[in-house]
Amino acid sequence: MSVVFSELRQKADAEWLSLTAGDRPWVRVGLGTSGEAAGAEEAYDALTEALGSDANVTLVGSMGLCYAEPLIDVQLPGGARVFYANLGADEVADVIGGHIKSGRANADRAFAWHGDERPEGLGAVTRLSELPTVRVQTRLATKLAGDIDPRDLSQYIANGGYSALEKALEDMDPAGVLDEVKNSGLRGRGGAAFPTGVKWGFLAPNPAPVKYILCNCEEGDPGAFNDKGILESCPHTLLEGLILAGYATNSSNGFIFIRQGHSLPIENSRKAVQDAYAAGLLGQNILGSDFSYEVEIALTGDSYVAGEETALMEAIEGKRSMPRYRPPFPAAEGLWGKPSNINNVKTLAYAPTIIQNGADAFKSIGIESTSGTAILCITGAVNRPGMYEIPMGSLTIREVVEEVAGGIKDGKKMKLFQAGGPLFGPIGEEGFDTPIDFDSINQTTGSLGSGGIIIGDEDVCAVNLTRNLMAFNQFESCGKCFPCRLGMTHMVETLERISQNVGREDDLALMERMGASMRMGSLCGHGQLGYNPVASALKYFEADFRSHMDDKKCPTGACGDGQMVTPSRTRP
Repeated sequence: MSVVFSELRQKADAEWLSLTAGDRPWVRVGLGTSGEAAGAEEAYDALTEALGSDANVTLVGSMGLCYAEPLIDVQLPGGARVFYANLGADEVADVIGGHIKSGRANADRAFAWHGDERPEGLGAVTRLSELPTVRVQTRLATKLAGDIDPRDLSQYIANGGYSALEKALEDMDPAGVLDEVKNSGLRGRGGAAFPTGVKWGFLAPNPAPVKYILCNCEEGDPGAFNDKGILESCPHTLLEGLILAGYATNSSNGFIFIRQGHSLPIENSRKAVQDAYAAGLLGQNILGSDFSYEVEIALTGDSYVAGEETALMEAIEGKRSMPRYRPPFPAAEGLWGKPSNINNVKTLAYAPTIIQNGADAFKSIGIESTSGTAILCITGAVNRPGMYEIPMGSLTIREVVEEVAGGIKDGKKMKLFQAGGPLFGPIGEEGFDTPIDFDSINQTTGSLGSGGIIIGDEDVCAVNLTRNLMAFNQFESCGKCFPCRLGMTHMVETLERISQNVGREDDLALMERMGASMRMGSLCGHGQLGYNPVASALKYFEADFRSHMDDKKCPTGACGDGQMVTPSRTRP
């Protein structure tokens, strides 16, 4: 271990011991976007006021149990953690304050516990690892989410952070790191599922003195929040992976690209980069080695298409987010004309565990065609929405909904799921028993994409859902390719007619022709995949369309009179 890292680790260990086994209780308040929406900040303010100097009160990341927010836990010195769910600001003084003063947990309000021994007075309260939302998980990229302060570098280091980087710099050369990633079988988690090691291998041999690794956290998919979740809960996991990617490819610079308005990910990432520079983990001669690497944060405006890799580079260069013609490909000529490689947040966040534990350990998780885990964002008509990291191929859609997400709200039936982002449509019961991995879901009309899965119950009209998806896609078209720009607009107009029960008999064939034009005449996937939502909806739910077109009524009543105020953009 290098002298520089040894000193960092000793300092971090001492601070961690003081928090977990010092002379004061430690209270952790989960604050991701879900916690923020549920009132976690107000609960934190109330706690700091009520407890004063009697306890350490810390904002940590979200564990992904969105249904339990605000989620707060208490750890008495040297003891187990006791979690309290859905705890509002008006309750925290009594529940948390009472726990700390008496030294006994409030069994009536406790949600779960975690530790070596069950805390006194908890009765039948479940161990955290035995909750249905936790026991199926294998947390790799999210393993520290909810455990540490995301803005505290020492807490990350005390829990194994940057050990992979130290190992790579001390014991491995760049080619060895690249081989480890190749051998792990890691596939990109942004949607395309291309082998990461192969992709890095395109960039590594290029002798250019300036090369870029770009991390894509645009994440504009409705229903997807796992990239933001990582940056909200443990940004150093991503940053360590970004540095490892730079080392493996002999790159000089890294960028973390985030959509403006995502305040927590932006603030946490900036703090992580700042602290990493101060600790010698970024900049010249990292940890006393010969490797130097610079990282900065880049923001984009509200543009879904900015998530496409060449449009992303345009945005970083200060231009309008529009896709480029290819070739040349980014590995040869990318950002500012320099060789570049673009990776998703989740992809890079796996790199530390691969390097630290070895390719075989990572490959032992998941299935042969797709190793590792899937970080799922389950939302919609379910009882337990959240972000869950499960082994690839270990569960089907139906099993995740019923066993993890607690089934459908109000005892209703699941009618559909929609996965892969807005460029993929609803899938019916025929797809419910599909294993959750890239290749299996690709056998349906959907995609695992970046992990967002939206569940619809029996009250959802597939026509209305498809219209909403296409309205989003139309609004987010960058306008560069006219088949996409005009095709999206005409498709929304056609779906509007059908929703209003005035569809024409040739409307379905008309949309198919529009889709063919968009597929052939668009530069990027936004236009090329633009017909997918309609094609999927027609495959599984043609009856909903026929009800609107033949019976002149919505099959579920969700469309009302068919009128909907849709966002629109007019482009010359």
